Amino acid sequence: MKILLVEDEPRMADALKELLHQEGYEVDCFFRGDDGLMAICSGQYDGAILDVMLPALSGLSIVTQSRKAGIRTPILMLTAKGELEDKVVGLDAGADDYLTKPFQPQELLARIRALCRRGLSLIENKPSIGDLSLDVKALTLHCSSTGQSVHLSEKECGLLEYLLSNQGQILSKEQMAIKIWGYENEAEYNKVEVYISFIRKKLAFVGSNVEIKAIRGAGYELRWKCE
Repeated sequence: MKILLVEDEPRMADALKELLHQEGYEVDCFFRGDDGLMAICSGQYDGAILDVMLPALSGLSIVTQSRKAGIRTPILMLTAKGELEDKVVGLDAGADDYLTKPFQPQELLARIRALCRRGLSLIENKPSIGDLSLDVKALTLHCSSTGQSVHLSEKECGLLEYLLSNQGQILSKEQMAIKIWGYENEAEYNKVEVYISFIRKKLAFVGSNVEIKAIRGAGYELRWKCE
């Protein structure tokens, strides 16, 4: 499980990272709100912990902008503010949970486990990134920003599902060929390029800002361009 932590107090950030690492989580930490927004919009995290008061961009702004961009990553707001009104504002902005400092480490971990289970449930039903979701059973690609949908072939759907399940990672042509066509198939790598081209056209058709980025000499990565 990969967790995004956006916390501007170095001592608190170090303590939270250590706590999460001990529980087996992989943690990326950022100290500025604008950096946190870019990170969450990558779509590669299973959950996010955001402080409210941050330099450059507040935690509430991160929630609001990422939700408008179609990011569905479960978010826990972490702040020293304890007033009911502050909690309501955070939840209305799109946060999934709210924890007030000071807190007990075990309570934080329990809430993170609950958020990650919720996120996994969403991914298993319909893999998604940003405003894009894939209905594997119906072989349909849908963009929530435009309301457009398009039908996929089985190979297109398989490739896109593979990319969605490995968000934030670069997949080589060899990995894709083996995943879709199998070890025994003599499919050439240019088949991967052809089907990636097909998928790119369908991404453009539905109007999504999700892109398949070619990484020279390495392969392809699925990215969400957060505006």
